[in-house]
Amino acid sequence: MKLAIFPGSFDPLTKAHVDILNRALPLFDHVVVGIGQNTNKSSLLTVQQRVKIIEKVYEHETRVTVIAYDGLTVNFCKDQGAAYMIRGIRTVSDFEYEKAIAQMNHVLEPGIESIFILSKPGYSAISSTIVRDILRYGGDISKFVPKEAMQFL
Repeated sequence: MKLAIFPGSFDPLTKAHVDILNRALPLFDHVVVGIGQNTNKSSLLTVQQRVKIIEKVYEHETRVTVIAYDGLTVNFCKDQGAAYMIRGIRTVSDFEYEKAIAQMNHVLEPGIESIFILSKPGYSAISSTIVRDILRYGGDISKFVPKEAMQFL
């Protein structure tokens, strides 16, 4: 079975995340959405809320599982038996950042390949950080997140 991990903080899940995952699904037999703890970010949603949102968005897709994890993502991939890690790329700076992480991960665990999926142009400006900022200042985020997320925001 071709198993991939799509890791991230997903705080909150955006339409850009959904697009990347939807485009990754035809490439793999199963995708685990791994919700990692990012110690550099202050969270808006609890891990449990993020799990519920993603499970609701993909409630009819049996090839998607959502699991929260701590520690190195490459170790989570190994523990799950995944040979692939999916990463979305929006900008050149995303690529540089993700390339460095992928190269380090490859040194740590050569059997895990990073798969980069470029965001569609309409989603390249959407990030969880920007969505959190819009929300903190009372802006309307409904254009940027799946409708299933709105009840938590």
